[in-house]
Amino acid sequence: MRAANALFAEVFDDPQSYADQPPSDGYLRDLLADPRFIALVAVEGERIIGALAAYELRKFEQQRSEIYIYDLAVAADRRRQGIATALIDALRPIAIAAGAWVIYVQADLEDEPAVALYTKLGSREDVLHFDIAPIRAML
Repeated sequence: MRAANALFAEVFDDPQSYADQPPSDGYLRDLLADPRFIALVAVEGERIIGALAAYELRKFEQQRSEIYIYDLAVAADRRRQGIATALIDALRPIAIAAGAWVIYVQADLEDEPAVALYTKLGSREDVLHFDIAPIRAML
Protein backbone atom coordinates (compact mmCIF):
# COMPACT_ATOMS: atom_id res chain seq x y z
CA MET A 1 0.00 0.00 0.00
CA ARG A 2 2.91 2.32 0.67
CA ALA A 3 4.21 1.71 -2.87
CA ALA A 4 0.72 2.39 -4.24
CA ASN A 5 0.62 5.67 -2.31
CA ALA A 6 4.02 6.59 -3.75
CA LEU A 7 2.66 5.95 -7.25
CA PHE A 8 -0.45 8.06 -6.55
CA ALA A 9 1.76 10.88 -5.19
CA GLU A 10 3.90 10.80 -8.34
CA VAL A 11 1.15 10.41 -10.93
CA PHE A 12 -1.20 12.97 -9.35
CA ASP A 13 1.71 15.29 -8.45
CA ASP A 14 0.28 15.42 -4.93
CA PRO A 15 2.89 14.40 -2.35
CA GLN A 16 1.05 16.41 0.31
CA SER A 17 -1.92 14.02 0.20
CA TYR A 18 -0.11 10.76 -0.46
CA ALA A 19 3.35 10.99 1.08
CA ASP A 20 3.80 13.83 3.57
CA GLN A 21 1.88 12.20 6.45
CA PRO A 22 1.96 8.44 5.82
CA PRO A 23 -0.45 6.32 7.85
CA SER A 24 0.90 4.03 10.55
CA ASP A 25 1.41 0.32 9.95
CA GLY A 26 -1.54 -0.41 12.24
CA TYR A 27 -3.82 1.93 10.32
CA LEU A 28 -2.85 0.31 7.02
CA ARG A 29 -3.33 -3.19 8.47
CA ASP A 30 -6.85 -2.27 9.61
CA LEU A 31 -7.67 -0.66 6.29
CA LEU A 32 -6.42 -3.60 4.25
CA ALA A 33 -8.32 -6.02 6.50
CA ASP A 34 -11.58 -4.13 5.87
CA PRO A 35 -13.52 -6.09 3.23
CA ARG A 36 -15.14 -2.87 2.01
CA PHE A 37 -11.77 -1.40 1.01
CA ILE A 38 -10.32 -2.72 -2.23
CA ALA A 39 -6.69 -2.21 -3.25
CA LEU A 40 -5.38 -3.61 -6.53
CA VAL A 41 -1.97 -3.17 -8.11
CA ALA A 42 -0.34 -4.01 -11.41
CA VAL A 43 3.21 -5.20 -10.89
CA GLU A 44 6.10 -5.50 -13.30
CA GLY A 45 9.01 -7.25 -11.63
CA GLU A 46 9.43 -5.45 -8.31
CA ARG A 47 7.77 -2.25 -9.51
CA ILE A 48 4.14 -1.21 -9.09
CA ILE A 49 3.11 0.27 -12.44
CA GLY A 50 -0.59 0.70 -11.68
CA ALA A 51 -2.78 1.02 -8.62
CA LEU A 52 -6.48 1.22 -7.87
CA ALA A 53 -8.16 2.03 -4.56
CA ALA A 54 -11.91 1.53 -4.24
CA TYR A 55 -14.62 1.32 -1.62
CA GLU A 56 -17.76 -0.77 -1.40
CA LEU A 57 -20.70 1.42 -0.42
CA ARG A 58 -23.62 -0.56 0.98
CA LYS A 59 -26.91 0.95 -0.06
CA PHE A 60 -30.00 1.51 2.06
CA GLU A 61 -32.72 1.65 -0.58
CA GLN A 62 -32.09 -1.90 -1.78
CA GLN A 63 -29.96 -4.81 -0.67
CA ARG A 64 -27.07 -4.04 -2.95
CA SER A 65 -23.80 -2.16 -3.09
CA GLU A 66 -21.93 0.24 -5.32
CA ILE A 67 -18.18 0.23 -5.84
CA TYR A 68 -16.55 3.65 -5.92
CA ILE A 69 -13.13 3.86 -7.56
CA TYR A 70 -11.46 6.49 -5.41
CA ASP A 71 -8.05 6.50 -7.10
CA LEU A 72 -6.64 4.90 -10.23
CA ALA A 73 -3.14 5.63 -11.49
CA VAL A 74 -0.70 4.19 -14.01
CA ALA A 75 3.00 5.06 -14.17
CA ALA A 76 3.70 7.66 -16.86
CA ASP A 77 5.95 5.34 -18.88
CA ARG A 78 3.33 2.56 -18.91
CA ARG A 79 0.21 4.46 -19.97
CA ARG A 80 -1.89 3.55 -23.00
CA GLN A 81 -0.99 -0.13 -22.59
CA GLY A 82 -4.27 -1.37 -21.09
CA ILE A 83 -3.14 -1.36 -17.46
CA ALA A 84 -5.97 0.87 -16.18
CA THR A 85 -8.51 -1.22 -18.08
CA ALA A 86 -6.99 -4.42 -16.65
CA LEU A 87 -7.26 -3.03 -13.11
CA ILE A 88 -10.92 -2.14 -13.66
CA ASP A 89 -11.53 -5.57 -15.21
CA ALA A 90 -9.94 -7.16 -12.10
CA LEU A 91 -12.36 -5.14 -9.97
CA ARG A 92 -15.44 -6.48 -11.78
CA PRO A 93 -15.55 -9.96 -10.15
CA ILE A 94 -14.93 -8.36 -6.75
CA ALA A 95 -17.90 -6.08 -7.39
CA ILE A 96 -20.07 -9.02 -8.42
CA ALA A 97 -19.09 -10.96 -5.29
CA ALA A 98 -20.01 -7.93 -3.16
CA GLY A 99 -23.45 -7.74 -4.77
CA ALA A 100 -22.66 -4.42 -6.44
CA TRP A 101 -24.95 -3.20 -9.16
CA VAL A 102 -22.49 -0.60 -10.47
CA ILE A 103 -18.87 0.52 -10.35
CA TYR A 104 -18.47 4.27 -10.59
CA VAL A 105 -15.63 6.77 -10.77
CA GLN A 106 -15.20 10.52 -11.00
CA ALA A 107 -12.91 12.31 -13.45
CA ASP A 108 -11.96 15.93 -13.90
CA LEU A 109 -13.20 17.33 -17.21
CA GLU A 110 -9.66 18.48 -18.01
CA ASP A 111 -8.29 14.94 -17.61
CA GLU A 112 -8.98 13.91 -21.20
CA PRO A 113 -7.25 10.49 -21.02
CA ALA A 114 -9.30 9.51 -17.94
CA VAL A 115 -12.53 10.78 -19.50
CA ALA A 116 -11.77 8.81 -22.68
CA LEU A 117 -11.03 5.62 -20.71
CA TYR A 118 -14.15 5.81 -18.57
CA THR A 119 -16.31 6.73 -21.58
CA LYS A 120 -15.02 3.60 -23.33
CA LEU A 121 -15.89 1.43 -20.31
CA GLY A 122 -19.17 2.91 -19.11
CA SER A 123 -21.84 5.55 -19.47
CA ARG A 124 -21.18 9.17 -18.58
CA GLU A 125 -23.17 11.23 -16.11
CA ASP A 126 -22.36 14.90 -15.66
CA VAL A 127 -22.76 15.81 -11.99
CA LEU A 128 -21.41 18.38 -9.59
CA HIS A 129 -19.11 17.44 -6.72
CA PHE A 130 -19.07 19.41 -3.47
CA ASP A 131 -16.58 19.16 -0.60
CA ILE A 132 -18.19 19.94 2.76
CA ALA A 133 -15.94 20.43 5.77
CA PRO A 134 -16.86 18.19 8.70
CA ILE A 135 -16.69 21.19 11.03
CA ARG A 136 -18.75 24.25 10.22
CA ALA A 137 -16.64 27.40 10.21
CA MET A 138 -17.59 29.87 12.91
CA LEU A 139 -18.49 33.31 11.52
